[in-house]
Amino acid sequence: MIEKPYDIKHRCYQFSKELVQFISTAKYERIYFSIFDQLLRSGTSIGANIVEAKSGSSTKDFKKFYIIALKSANETKYWLCLLRDTVLQTEKEQLNKLLNEADEISKIIASIIINLKSE
Repeated sequence: MIEKPYDIKHRCYQFSKELVQFISTAKYERIYFSIFDQLLRSGTSIGANIVEAKSGSSTKDFKKFYIIALKSANETKYWLCLLRDTVLQTEKEQLNKLLNEADEISKIIASIIINLKSE
């Protein structure tokens, strides 16, 4: 079992890499291109917004980017579930792994947001 990075920024980057690799090898019909495109956009947006938050000019700015990252993580879970349940029946195991990681990331981000609100 590969140890997951402790830093959320690195964990999101690793997730993005795994997602890109998965999409690049997935076999699907043209009708599903937009779903995969949305998955790629939302999945890679999580880490991009975390990185953007780190360079925020204020706590409010920092929190705003984390909220956007959380929304992207939730959207990513939606697309992964849709693909798992419709298009890629043969890829369920890999999709479930990606879904579990997206869920863990969203919980971490939500926890960070809650902690920011209580400060």
